[in-house]
Amino acid sequence: MKCPKAIAAALGAAAISLGLAACGDEDGAGAPVLGGPAIDTAVQLANCTDWEDATVEERLGTINQIENFVGGPVGNDNGVGNTLTDDQAYDVMEGWCGEQYSRGFRLYKLYTRAAAFTPPQQ
Repeated sequence: MKCPKAIAAALGAAAISLGLAACGDEDGAGAPVLGGPAIDTAVQLANCTDWEDATVEERLGTINQIENFVGGPVGNDNGVGNTLTDDQAYDVMEGWCGEQYSRGFRLYKLYTRAAAFTPPQQ
């Protein structure tokens, strides 16, 4: 299922306007939740089961939160991390999370591995 870019952009902007919490400790306390208050899962702990249970809006909010973290500063040369478009990220999550064996896969790991093999966006 592809999500139109206009909808993705509008929902991404809405997620940004809600603000993002700082990452919490290693158990995920205080970290941003998956797209909104309906699912109480920290972004770094969100997995394919959470993806499958989420609404499109929650999925896009999660993609936006992962992108904001991954696309931040990298190293001492002031470079930034490679990111995916919303459509690319949505397709990656849909492709992997549709498989029964991937229930526990972490969404941010799927995203970062796919972004590593995608040409940098300009």
